[in-house]
Amino acid sequence: MSDLNDIRVFLAVAEQRSFVGAARQLAMTPPSVTRAVGALEEELGVQLLLRTTRQVSLTSAGAVYAARVRPLVAEFDAVAETVREEQGETAGLLRINAPLSLGQQILADVLSGFRVEYPNTRVSLALTDRFIDILSETFDLAIRISEPPRDKSTIWRKICPVRRVLVASPGYLAAFGTPRDPDDLAAHACVAYDEEAVEETWELSHGGRTRKVRAGRMIAANNGELLARLAANGEGIALLPLFIVEDALNSGTLSQVLAEWSPPELWLTLYYPPYEKLPMRVAKFSDFFESYVTHIRPL
Repeated sequence: MSDLNDIRVFLAVAEQRSFVGAARQLAMTPPSVTRAVGALEEELGVQLLLRTTRQVSLTSAGAVYAARVRPLVAEFDAVAETVREEQGETAGLLRINAPLSLGQQILADVLSGFRVEYPNTRVSLALTDRFIDILSETFDLAIRISEPPRDKSTIWRKICPVRRVLVASPGYLAAFGTPRDPDDLAAHACVAYDEEAVEETWELSHGGRTRKVRAGRMIAANNGELLARLAANGEGIALLPLFIVEDALNSGTLSQVLAEWSPPELWLTLYYPPYEKLPMRVAKFSDFFESYVTHIRPL
């Protein structure tokens, strides 16, 4: 009977189209990946992969074999995970998608703490500020900072509100003046955060009054950390989550502008595919993450 580990290695090579890529994914050495695939081919008596100097591709036999065994391996893993969960253990691969700034500032400590409590759970974390479609992409959960969810086709869990503030460098304010009212922002360089790196509209409210301001006429970007650096460099005024600029505000690198005017509330939210029941590894991470950002490092 074929060794299950050899089959997993073969499937990883087939997916990556590369022995080196499979080795990286599986935390193995390329020679050990080559040996595992060779052992499987020898046992089956067929060539599964075509190796060239540029790429690796499936033979016709390899394509048939991969198509047949992939769902069997997935089912085997699902059964094994179910048995572990029934014993109160959490294991397996947890695939997370999160915003870049949140990942850089928060998630390293979250994942380290989570791995201490659940060492048998493997984590794959992809950072992107793009709002992914959790239904069509292969993630177990997505962390997002956005307006309150309206999508009824997914499961979502609101964790906490995320405060945003207007900021600029003291040098910029000294050179161009400090706005006293949102109407004053029309004369300022307002740098914009937008997924497509185009202009955005800021909606600011205070005492029942609301003002709208166009931002991004000169600079727009799709990453909050970059915009914070641009603001610190004196490029203009930015509207950003407090957790991104808090250290700069405390150090005096940035100053808050129009503190009494507030933008619409954003929420830190967990999105899930439409599970009938959350897998234990997903539920445990969700609880751990919520506890961290509400008690240890509040946003």
